[in-house]
Amino acid sequence: MIEEEIFALAKKLGQVPEEDERLRVLCRGAEAELRGRLRDGVSPRDCGDAFLLAGAWLALAGLAAGQESRVERFTAGDVSVQMEGCAGAPARQAALQRQARRIMAPYLQDEGFAFRRTPG
Repeated sequence: MIEEEIFALAKKLGQVPEEDERLRVLCRGAEAELRGRLRDGVSPRDCGDAFLLAGAWLALAGLAAGQESRVERFTAGDVSVQMEGCAGAPARQAALQRQARRIMAPYLQDEGFAFRRTPG
């Protein structure tokens, strides 16, 4: 099953623990999104590893979107707060989505670009 392959790859790439159920749901959504955008006549298997990799990247982008920052260290004298986590989460999310779109570009339908003839 392709969803399981995407999940296994995303777990490895994102170093996500087995018990994180959010990733499984995100992988299911990533697979559905990519399937829905494939060109006519193209199946996920026609895309080879690109489909699996793009699905994993999209799922990890979704996971990055849901991450929160936490206070890692707090000092009262001369006030110092150090945040742990996800200051770069939006940038990471965008980069993963770009990578997924780029690797799947040959297999996906065009997104809203069209030439129109105008009278003249």
